[in-house]
Amino acid sequence: MAKRNTAAPALQPALAQAMQQALALYSNRDWAQAEQVCRMILGAQANHFDALNLLGIMAAQTQRLPEAAELFARAAGLRRDEPTIHNNLGNVLRNLGRHPEALRSYNRAIQIKPNYAEAHYNRGLTLQDLTRLPDALSSYDQAIRFNPEYAAAYNNRGVVLRELKRREEAVASHDKAIALRSDYATAYNNRGVALQELKRTESALESYSKAIAITPDYPEALHNQGNALRELHRFEEALASFERALAINPSYADAYNSRGVTLQHLDRERDALADFDRAIAIDPNNAQAHYSRGNALRAIGLTEQARSGFRRAFEINPDLPVDHYKHASVLHELQLFDDALPSYLRALEADPEQPWLRGICLQAKMRICDWTDFDARMAEVASCIREGKNAAPPFVAVTMFDSAELQLRAAQIWVREACPAQSALPPIVRRPRAAKIRIGYFSADFYNHATALLAGGLFERHDRERFEIVAFNFGFGAHDEVTEALRNAFDQFIDVQSKKDEEIAQLARDLEIDIAVDLKGFTLHQRAGIFAHRAAPVQVAYLGYPGTLGAPFMDYVVADEVVIPKESRNQFSEKVAYLPGSYQVNARNRPTGRSNISRADVGLPAEGFVFCSFNNVYKITPAVFACWMRILQRVDGSVLWLLQENDLASRNLREAAKQAGVDPKRLVFTGRAPLAEHLGRHWLADLSIDTFPCNAHTTASDSLWAGLPLLTCAGESFCARVAASLLHAAGLPELVTTTLADYEELAVSLAQDRRRLTALTERLNADRMTLSLYDTDRFARNLEEAYRQMYERYQEGLAPDHIQVSG
Repeated sequence: MAKRNTAAPALQPALAQAMQQALALYSNRDWAQAEQVCRMILGAQANHFDALNLLGIMAAQTQRLPEAAELFARAAGLRRDEPTIHNNLGNVLRNLGRHPEALRSYNRAIQIKPNYAEAHYNRGLTLQDLTRLPDALSSYDQAIRFNPEYAAAYNNRGVVLRELKRREEAVASHDKAIALRSDYATAYNNRGVALQELKRTESALESYSKAIAITPDYPEALHNQGNALRELHRFEEALASFERALAINPSYADAYNSRGVTLQHLDRERDALADFDRAIAIDPNNAQAHYSRGNALRAIGLTEQARSGFRRAFEINPDLPVDHYKHASVLHELQLFDDALPSYLRALEADPEQPWLRGICLQAKMRICDWTDFDARMAEVASCIREGKNAAPPFVAVTMFDSAELQLRAAQIWVREACPAQSALPPIVRRPRAAKIRIGYFSADFYNHATALLAGGLFERHDRERFEIVAFNFGFGAHDEVTEALRNAFDQFIDVQSKKDEEIAQLARDLEIDIAVDLKGFTLHQRAGIFAHRAAPVQVAYLGYPGTLGAPFMDYVVADEVVIPKESRNQFSEKVAYLPGSYQVNARNRPTGRSNISRADVGLPAEGFVFCSFNNVYKITPAVFACWMRILQRVDGSVLWLLQENDLASRNLREAAKQAGVDPKRLVFTGRAPLAEHLGRHWLADLSIDTFPCNAHTTASDSLWAGLPLLTCAGESFCARVAASLLHAAGLPELVTTTLADYEELAVSLAQDRRRLTALTERLNADRMTLSLYDTDRFARNLEEAYRQMYERYQEGLAPDHIQVSG
């Protein structure tokens, strides 16, 4: 048997005295001398427990962790029943990331001394690192059981409870920690985080302020304070908090990220992008910063680059719900709808209460014609909106529900959540009457977009003797030949993409715009915040959004008596400016020639009746599709010609046809085409059939201009009455039905009565150049008369009221 390395008995008093000297040196923080003495002791007695233990403590405190682990392990081997040494060894192993070994050490310490509160606490920290949260909670409870005054255990217990979504209990645990230690800055900070997750942001802010008062150089608390201030829309104060945090810790990647997010709220996208780049330079694996960078790139129109940023974020951390949400949004903008839906659903599963997401998921499913649980999901979203929850953006409500009341509620919720309650700008001082009325048109769609194609002729035809016309372009989209033509159509064409909402509103005021016209509403890339800051004395919603904005800052909506019957005006927050004919502006300078393609060229049968619908597929509801299938079953040899939007939608529609007993081959899909080609192919069809409750808009105008009759079903809401408005203006009111049953019967009747349908087609083609629907000059005069009446009411000091322009 090998002999243990022990000192001779005569040396023991000297070693004991040397050990006392080492402890005194350690207490006086002369660690170098203390270490030298301990090594001298070990030279004389290699298994000297106290020297090994003290050396291990000093090695741990100077971050020489592998050495500390080796020293504590040697000491533990000497005194296997000494709980403190096992606890110390566990601490070092935990800091080395060797968590299973650390747990074994803590378990040994607790086995030796079951009431060892510190070991229970450290065991809890290790289990927390391993995300074994229920086990960690149990360990903290044990630590508190054996030491009821253990403030740190209460604090970390609160953190675990918050991570377990037991937030009220978390707050109570932090309160107990603070009661035990009134100067416990960390507990105040963690209490604030729990309160913030409970949406008690003001109370959270108080906690952060107390933490900072105790420890002024506490960057994490300053960072959290900034996030709370941002939630309260106190953006400038939030920036100040982030800057204080970064002054203390210039390498604080999360603070750069949070400051960037705040800058985005101030519409300073490029400054935000610089902050995200700084965060990534500090921490290349910061998934949140990569996500934020992608969001900024998306906001400035660099969608493909944004997608790369999101992809990198997911590679690092695939489980953050907001990441999936934004990633799905980018895929949606790229029209990769089948890829977008799984990301939306993962985000919803992770956080069902994430703002707007239920409605967005519903529409994402519609983009691929996935109608699974359609009725249940519709009822769920409608119920949430009625309860005042931010479950769906207003655009979803407008396109999915034929309820003007529900659409108003959804818009009001959006305005409440997304628009400033009070403008930073003062009220506009009343202006004297000017020689010309200045009209500002605000949009992101001054390019080859439906809005610009419909309204381009209007801008050109405004009476420059009476009106001055200014474009405010906040779109980051493509600039093309349409953009260049529009630049010449306005008196001023101002690019304001890089300006924040408040700055754009102030610019409009500086230019003394009298009437600000929002051409976007709540559609993609909207900037409702401009109007919340009051860009002009009179503000008008027109064309881009078929519904109410539900906003106190929007004075008028331009409509006609078909899309907003007088009995529906109480479901609009705006006063209605009624135009004669249709509210929708159109132009006579569209292409008119038939294309030279044949039915065979696009996969249509040479014989047989062709129904067509070139609406976006998200407008196709199960009820409408079922109606279409019944029509095909009743009209022998007929086919349905649809827009090919994405492969998954087409597959799902064919499968739905099969389930309805219709040969899937009777559904023929066609891709998008340039305008002239698109209009020129309409002649291959016999009848255009509309969707419900979201009607065709520009698509309906295209069909009628191309000489193809359109059958529609009119509902209650603006969105469900657009095609009816156009058909009345085109002199074809007989093609407007009010139930799907009547719609089905009329579709079948027209398909079986060629003479009647031919008469409608000939009438439409003969009258096309004289229809009021395409008389842009007349439309411009009518709209100008509406503007004049709005302006006169303002000049006379009268509040906005409903306006009726006579034909």
